Amino acid sequence: MEKQQNKRNFSKSRRDGASIFAIIFALLFIAMGVRGFMGAGTVPTSAMLPNGINTTQTKPVELSFSDVLRRGKDIQTMTIHGTDATGTMKDGTKYTATITYDPELLSKLAANGTSISIDASKGTMEYLGTWFPIIISLLFLWWLFRGMRGGAGGITRGLAQQNPTKITTGKPKTTFADVAGIDSEKQELMEVVDFLKNKEKFTAVGARVPRGVLLSGEPGTGKTLLARAIAGEANVPFFAASGSDFSGIIVGLGVAKIKEIFEMAKRNAPCILFIDEIDAIGQRRSTGSYNDQDREQTLNQLLIEMDGFANDTGIIVIGATNRPDMLDSALLRPGRFDRQVYIELPDLAGRRAILDLYAKKIKVGDDVNIQDVARGTTGFSGADLENLLNEAALHAVRNGRTAIAHADIEEARDKILMGPRKTRKMRPEDIKLTAYHEAGHAFVSQMYSDITDPIHKATIVPRGRALGMVQHLPIDDKVSMTIAEVRANLSIALAGRSAEEVFFGADKITTGAESDIAMATRLARYSITTAGLSPRVGLAAINQITNFGRSSALESASEKTAELVDNEIKAWLDTAHADATKLLVKNKKVVERLANELLTRETLTGDEIREIICGKKATAKKAAKPRAKKNAK
Repeated sequence: MEKQQNKRNFSKSRRDGASIFAIIFALLFIAMGVRGFMGAGTVPTSAMLPNGINTTQTKPVELSFSDVLRRGKDIQTMTIHGTDATGTMKDGTKYTATITYDPELLSKLAANGTSISIDASKGTMEYLGTWFPIIISLLFLWWLFRGMRGGAGGITRGLAQQNPTKITTGKPKTTFADVAGIDSEKQELMEVVDFLKNKEKFTAVGARVPRGVLLSGEPGTGKTLLARAIAGEANVPFFAASGSDFSGIIVGLGVAKIKEIFEMAKRNAPCILFIDEIDAIGQRRSTGSYNDQDREQTLNQLLIEMDGFANDTGIIVIGATNRPDMLDSALLRPGRFDRQVYIELPDLAGRRAILDLYAKKIKVGDDVNIQDVARGTTGFSGADLENLLNEAALHAVRNGRTAIAHADIEEARDKILMGPRKTRKMRPEDIKLTAYHEAGHAFVSQMYSDITDPIHKATIVPRGRALGMVQHLPIDDKVSMTIAEVRANLSIALAGRSAEEVFFGADKITTGAESDIAMATRLARYSITTAGLSPRVGLAAINQITNFGRSSALESASEKTAELVDNEIKAWLDTAHADATKLLVKNKKVVERLANELLTRETLTGDEIREIICGKKATAKKAAKPRAKKNAK
């Protein structure tokens, strides 16, 4: 009912405003037309002669300026209005002409007996061109000052009535059963749900439930979904708005919209008021800039509404943002957003729960192992996992299948990670070099399989900017790496370049190792400057500042320390490169056989790679601990 009443009020005010403006413009045109008609007149000149004769001829003759000069003695009367001239000839013929105002010409015509009159009146369009902009400006100023006098009841309320909120007056369909993978976060918010259901239980003890809850985290982790689930679980109205809805070109519009949505929420309390992307209006206020006063006024109004004079409104405000570090400190203090819940990317168990939830809505084939899919999607958010299954379903339909198969999951994951499959035509030598490059990665990965993630597959099918890729399938989620793992991953990353050098020569290396070198450099820099894994640099945390995509000098480091860091990074990478080269040279025939299989089949699974490298009866893991320990400094 509230939503329908707001729509009716807004529609009525919009119709009334449109009717008023239509009446004003109609009266304006009528008045100008009457004035133009009544104001038409003539002003005789000093050369005015006796009036000429009238005629009943209806179709005037058009004369040029030269005709007027040549036939001046034949003209009986002439009425001039601007550059247009009308009148009659001495034989009674009516004429029209376009002339240039010339006193000498008028004197000659008057001397020949022509009766001349000048019409100085203005027509309707002339009046309209003069007064229309002035009247419109006055009407706009009147409308604006009327809104300023009325405050939220004037222009700002009229615009704010275009309610930006999406209102659910009943119980939202989403509940905690529709949210998976974030069990700890759901448990944290159960107190809010319990308060909305059983308020008296808290007030009897004297406890105060948080008035505001701030949900933060990576995009796609389920912040909006979780807010809807809270309202659905508590069976209370849900009001949703975006932070950008409270900004506009009219000063004071954001304040009016804040008042409007809180007034609506108070009439439906207890309820949930959800503001998505709250950093759009809640950014930290600056002490030295006055360029964004309207946004700061909107923020001030939000602060007042959340913790003003009314302390028990029954409204729980839930904000969502990807950038909690940008929010003003006054917004995060106790009494406003006094409970902050950070939603992390789901772990292995969380990804499995999310995939199970979405898999219920689509048809999944028997050959799909959800646990393996969860293992192979490290770093995926809930939205990414839903998109993965949707892409797999689309691929299944394109291939005429009625259920998602394992091949569809693989294709969807490769498309998300690397991009769509490319049909570019490659030279045979480029394809061969790519096969040896990926074979180098795969072989060194297998050599360090006891301390690194096992290989999932290797492919030389080009996707996006990548000509090939070796994928690993984590057994479980890792929260840290040992120095041996770091060294092993550096060797694996640089093994592609090493394979190019070993099998094609140093003068045949390509730019294909660009992303590998960048990844290895980032890992080495992090390990040395942040994780403290280098004995030469020590345990000092040395960060590199990045502004607008540009890297500047190292922070908290002298020039000597920065030079030491650069030398240490290079030493780590050179050691990893030498280690990978040594492994490939020692097992040259095995790597060559692996590359030839890639050229033949384009894609090899992890089991096929292990069979080629270790033999059919070999185990999936082959240790390389001595090398890892030997390389560690």
